Amino acid sequence: MVEQHADVILDNAKNCDVSFLVVGDPFGATTHTDLLLRARQAEIPYNVIHNASIMNAVGCCGLQLYSFGETVSIVFWTDDWKPDSFYDKILANTTRGLHTHCLLDIKVKEQSIENLMRGKKIYEPPRYMSAAQAARQLLEIIQKKRVEGCEDTELAYTEKSVCVGLARVGSDDQRIVATTLQKMTTTDLGPPLHSLVIAGHLHPLEVEMLTLFTDDLTLFENVVLL
Repeated sequence: MVEQHADVILDNAKNCDVSFLVVGDPFGATTHTDLLLRARQAEIPYNVIHNASIMNAVGCCGLQLYSFGETVSIVFWTDDWKPDSFYDKILANTTRGLHTHCLLDIKVKEQSIENLMRGKKIYEPPRYMSAAQAARQLLEIIQKKRVEGCEDTELAYTEKSVCVGLARVGSDDQRIVATTLQKMTTTDLGPPLHSLVIAGHLHPLEVEMLTLFTDDLTLFENVVLL
């Protein structure tokens, strides 16, 4: 609605108070910034109430927020659409020793191509990408890079790279697991929402924190320490 029918929100706001509630911080999405700019242009007064966000709550896993690089988004692949442009951003982060926070796709109120073409407002069941599925797609990307001639030393990450899966952060049943990217492909973190972090160079305090979330202490034998 925000992307396609923002005018409905704004038209009502000219005559009465309208509240727009989001998951995370309001400015975590460009569409929300666009909504604010439209309100400003229409001379509609607004008030922003900031909220907790996974962008900073991810620090609960023990990785220091100052050591994160650019955040990336991983979308659901299809048989004929497998975008991987975010790989270069991960590579830039890991080259600098920085962690990469991967935000995982959410498909809510999506229509199939067939229903879109027929103009039927029939929606697909909601889908939420898991950390395991994201890890599988990430490993498929490096397999492709290897076929293209990349050596493992040139890759942004490998199967042995340390990663952290987070689920339902902030809830009573939140779960955090530190493991290798390969093992993450079969790790069940339970219900959504999930996010995934690919670790860069680690500070000893970060390693100490991550040991709280793993049963494999050999995980950190080959990491680069700060």
